[in-house]
Amino acid sequence: MLVVGCGPAGGELARGLARHQLDVLLVDRLPDLRRAAFSSAALPIGAIEQFGLPAELVASRWNGWQLHGPAGGRWRWQAERPLGGVLDFGALRQWLAAECVGWGGALRLGTQALACAPDQERMVTRLRQADGRSLEVTSDWVVDASGQQRSLIGEPAADADPLVCGLGAEWLMEVPLSTWQAWSERLSFFLGSDWMPQGYGWVFPMQPGRLKLGVCRLESEKPGSGPGASALGPWMERLLQRCGLEEARVIDRHGGRIRSSVGRRDRHRRGRLLALGDGISTANLLGGEGIRHAMTSGRLLVDPLREALAGSPARLNSYPARLRQELGWRWGLSGRLARRTWLGLVDQRADRRLERLLRGLHQTSRAEDLSALLFDYRFERYGLKALPYLLGWR
Repeated sequence: MLVVGCGPAGGELARGLARHQLDVLLVDRLPDLRRAAFSSAALPIGAIEQFGLPAELVASRWNGWQLHGPAGGRWRWQAERPLGGVLDFGALRQWLAAECVGWGGALRLGTQALACAPDQERMVTRLRQADGRSLEVTSDWVVDASGQQRSLIGEPAADADPLVCGLGAEWLMEVPLSTWQAWSERLSFFLGSDWMPQGYGWVFPMQPGRLKLGVCRLESEKPGSGPGASALGPWMERLLQRCGLEEARVIDRHGGRIRSSVGRRDRHRRGRLLALGDGISTANLLGGEGIRHAMTSGRLLVDPLREALAGSPARLNSYPARLRQELGWRWGLSGRLARRTWLGLVDQRADRRLERLLRGLHQTSRAEDLSALLFDYRFERYGLKALPYLLGWR
């Protein structure tokens, strides 16, 4: 079994297969899994427990939300118990890889998958190593967990559901402990076209004395279009200044891109080549997080792949339906809501609509309810009051 990509999806799948004593080779193009560690990496407490993530991966825990609105308004929600954690994303990738190796799997870093092709009842994949040399790997199945690059499974068909592209940038910063405490125990988001048109900004606490600040912008993808990473620089600087963090020492800069179909009907399989995670658009575009759903897609694929290796490949046919069932009908709706919410956030009219939504949420909800909305899409907890605003009806 060859798994291409040691992100949350590929890493979770590889460790699950290795745990069942299957022969697994996990490869990743990065020579160091701590590099290019772009992810806001906020998870609800239930997901941390569900996947058995150890405490050393959790940089900080949070029990509240702080939302900064378009007109300078600020709203806070605080719970008495922890609601989630902010992960060290690089450490998560390293841990998943170590788990795979610990259960008997093999790991090859600095290795890029170039192409794969069927060879009778097996697959041959051409890889390029860090030194430029090529090698071929023959396996029963290949899993493309390369993320939005879709390195092997390829791009969706031209007439398929259009992709929404999100470009993000993030800085890891060192700050005085007193500054860190002012941002600790809560997730802070900055919403409105004056903070980031068609997107949002954030400040999350990491380990004591460290914060991460980021912005993300979404737009409909057209061939050859879309913002470059440099386009986010001025917005990052502006957010830094408006948050009073100009004196922070930036110790790491990274960014990334996500491309996800709104209808979530991506191709999951082509012969003995499978895809999962961001490659099949599992990300939560509304709440801006992808780790949970990526790991879910990897975990759900373990048993069907085991059965396929044992001679029952037809069991893989039900995987897309099982994944949709596991993530729920609200997950599908969230893609459309995300497109309407973020892509429409471009002017004062949209800002006023957002302002009304934030005021309404603050009057009627608790911190737990906000978590349920953004992580679990539980719109009914508000009596569906949020939907007219998100859909632009008010």
